[in-house]
Amino acid sequence: MKVIICGAGQVGWQIARHLSGERNDVTVVDSNPELVRRATDTLDVQGIAGFASYPDVLDRAGARDADMVIAATHSDEVNMVTCQVAHSVFEVPRKIARLRAQSYLTAIYSDLYRRDHLPIDVVISPEREVAAAAMQRLSAPAAFDTETFLDGNAQLLGLSIDEECPVVNTPLRQLSDLFSTLRSVVVGVRREGSLFAPEPRDQLFVGDSCYVMVHAEDQARTLEIFGKSTRKQERVVIVGGGNVGLSVAQHLETGPSRVRAKMIERNRKCAEHAAEALERTIVLHGDGMDAALLREAGVDRADAALCVTDDDKVNMLAAVRAKAAGCPMVIALINDPTLVPLMEPLGIDAYINPRATTVSSILRHIRHGRVKSVYSIGDAEAEVIEAEVLSTSPIAGSKVRDIDFPEGVLIGAVRKGDKVVRITGGLPIEEGDHIVLFVLSKDVAEVERLLQVSIDFF
Repeated sequence: MKVIICGAGQVGWQIARHLSGERNDVTVVDSNPELVRRATDTLDVQGIAGFASYPDVLDRAGARDADMVIAATHSDEVNMVTCQVAHSVFEVPRKIARLRAQSYLTAIYSDLYRRDHLPIDVVISPEREVAAAAMQRLSAPAAFDTETFLDGNAQLLGLSIDEECPVVNTPLRQLSDLFSTLRSVVVGVRREGSLFAPEPRDQLFVGDSCYVMVHAEDQARTLEIFGKSTRKQERVVIVGGGNVGLSVAQHLETGPSRVRAKMIERNRKCAEHAAEALERTIVLHGDGMDAALLREAGVDRADAALCVTDDDKVNMLAAVRAKAAGCPMVIALINDPTLVPLMEPLGIDAYINPRATTVSSILRHIRHGRVKSVYSIGDAEAEVIEAEVLSTSPIAGSKVRDIDFPEGVLIGAVRKGDKVVRITGGLPIEEGDHIVLFVLSKDVAEVERLLQVSIDFF
């Protein structure tokens, strides 16, 4: 597949890394020659320095025979014009644009992206993706990472293994025997910085971080088995009243749990806008790192604190202050991946990486076959892929034990019709089934082959 990626920032570079590693023909375009040079020096990609929206620049990038253009520059308008030029001049069949401004995303203006107006096939909103990720974290406070699959019927939980975990030093195959009706599978384990797909004889040790795919109905039981408590979220303090914080507060106000929220925002204009947009959320104007203001917001009585300003260091320090004040669950928004190793030493329970959520969203629309969802884990170390099994797929008609998956691949969940079933070696995988796979990055290309790679299914 020939792909042009416009924008060589964090998101564009990460997408180029994924696609070039899978032997796609990738060209990166950016107006900053240094970013282009970084991409070409570190990845197997071609690079063009220039403005992505210029027809001659897209022409030099190979737009005349490109299969897809991904517009992920820092400018919404450049991304929109790039897609228009790719369509009108070069007839590129698939166009994806990252748009940040909420006005462009309002539902009443959705006709804007029709083929006879602004022909954008997929619009990605980082702020909405991050807000959704924040809600996921709040819904499972015992997990450091979460994502839903199979229309909400299956959930990926990232769980830290500590001394209180009842299943420490227990071979994974024994878990299946001990909990014969439990619909959960340990699909990934991170040990001493290395991520791998475990085998049945492997054990979990104190200090491990594991990824568990669990049926939504069995979530509470799974958390109990892994020694994690479940507590209802009733009070939340949000530090940051921008698009992300505002979206989370609105979701909390309209959600079924009726969580009470207080928000702290440093910018007066932004705080006033949030106060006008929210009905039940109390908005405080001030610095989220101010211990006195955090106490005024009741962080010591809150069930969780969510720090989502546009400054990583503010988010980290505000989270540390909230934790020190007695808040049991603190979540920080972190853009810089080099800061992630500091989360555990600082006592920050969970983090949200906007780059990872945006990359996952874009990958969902790139993968071949009937791929429904993709979630990127770690620093592009693995993916969790949800896909429909096609009649032409090599795995259709095979039992789980007979499928020749690479070592870095595990089936986490299977849905037959509208029912998520327990995975056993004798379970047949049939046409129309929906499966969720944990896949190490090196094995993604082989999994795409098993899902029947075909441009016809784009």
